[in-house]
Amino acid sequence: MPAALPAGALPAVPALPRALRSKKVEKASSVEKQLSSYKAPCRGCSKKVTLAKMRSHVSSCAKVQEQMANCPKFVPVVPTSQPIPSNVPNRSTFVCPYCGARNLDQQELLKHCMENHRNDPNKVVCPVCSAMPWGDPSYKSANFLQHLLHRHKFSYDTFVDYNIDEEAALQAALALSLSEN
Repeated sequence: MPAALPAGALPAVPALPRALRSKKVEKASSVEKQLSSYKAPCRGCSKKVTLAKMRSHVSSCAKVQEQMANCPKFVPVVPTSQPIPSNVPNRSTFVCPYCGARNLDQQELLKHCMENHRNDPNKVVCPVCSAMPWGDPSYKSANFLQHLLHRHKFSYDTFVDYNIDEEAALQAALALSLSEN
């Protein structure tokens, strides 16, 4: 059993090893071969597609697009009465990384990209991620539309305190998790 911590103390969490932070990615040919040989049904039309081609199929499948169009859009219960400070980065509207269309919220950005750039093979920087304090403005997503669908299902403003750094956020999360027995 681990030693008990003094009241108010938080366990130390080591930083990620350098090897895990490396940006170099090597091709895994055995995984590529498996992805090209296994088939799975599309979640929209149920057509069997190799896993290597699933992203492309899902991004152009009319039934998947219809399902996404029917998803409810987030609307705040009460509009804020607080003034918007001018020195805070804009994290609520974004520019399309493909064509430069401006003032798109996350849902509008997804809809715009699905309607106008669904089959664009270019790797682009996610404007949502690059607007975040931890975002890498030079990282290009291999499949931007899937990235938007899976990584940005909610507004960060609801869950993130931008006024604290990553270490403080981690310590706060650990403290909260320890207090919720």
